[in-house]
Amino acid sequence: QVQLVESGGGSVQADGSLRLSCGASGYTISTRCMAWFRQAPGKEREGVAVLYSAGSTSYADSVKGRFTISRDNAKNTLYLYMNSLKPEDTAMYYCAAEDTLYGGTWYGGCVYGYWGQGTQVTVSS
Repeated sequence: QVQLVESGGGSVQADGSLRLSCGASGYTISTRCMAWFRQAPGKEREGVAVLYSAGSTSYADSVKGRFTISRDNAKNTLYLYMNSLKPEDTAMYYCAAEDTLYGGTWYGGCVYGYWGQGTQVTVSS
């Protein structure tokens, strides 16, 4: 059974920083695509960053240069380092893992079918 558990969200002021973590069990994150998504109230869920199995990354234009996605293979944990946060970054952030069998949400060339419960990020001006 695949489980993804996010942590690290919180409330910060604009220009602040946060680090989100996503611990995985029942799934080896280094072997597939892993991504962070976010959803703000009244808006559709959007992809934020992808980390491919080979180690390359891709980012949404809105976060490029400010966010960094990475992983610790030994801990089987995905991270999202968020710097220079803006009020428009306020959203629920979700960790997602690729599902090659049953499909799901497409982003960055991969399809994600496993999701965490989300962690709230609130940025005040």
